[in-house]
Amino acid sequence: MADIQSRLREFVLGELVYCDDPENFGDQADLLEAGLDSLGIMRLIMFAEREFDVTLPDADIEPDTVRTLDALTRWIETHRQ
Repeated sequence: MADIQSRLREFVLGELVYCDDPENFGDQADLLEAGLDSLGIMRLIMFAEREFDVTLPDADIEPDTVRTLDALTRWIETHRQ
């Protein structure tokens, strides 16, 4: 789980959300409030499916499944099993 979360963090903070203090961006920080928009969510889902060899159902895409790095990691872990 830690590997997934660290790779997600690197992608999100490197590609999708600007953060002037990435070391203090917590795993419970609200990605939507930090600037993750709908295009970013789609890029994030495509990244996760490619990187973690998982299919994330469109029906599960809700703000709560992508709101934090913790929530996103749990969603991916659920579909990897």
